[in-house]
Amino acid sequence: MKEVVLKVPDKKYDFFMELVRSLKFVTVVKDDDGDSKEEIVANLKEAFAEKKLIKAGKVTAKSADDFLKEL
Repeated sequence: MKEVVLKVPDKKYDFFMELVRSLKFVTVVKDDDGDSKEEIVANLKEAFAEKKLIKAGKVTAKSADDFLKEL
């Protein structure tokens, strides 16, 4: 089986993916739309809330080493 990587303009992406998924012989391995704008905003709000808790001493921060180990 062959694998193909394509770059599609954002404004044509939804149409292209609908077309590709309609082909019975094609398997979409990874559909990486990334986070939506709403998800990004929610993640940032959560991060700032956590930062406030750390500054207030209510939560302890992770060390950089622990953070990198999680990745």
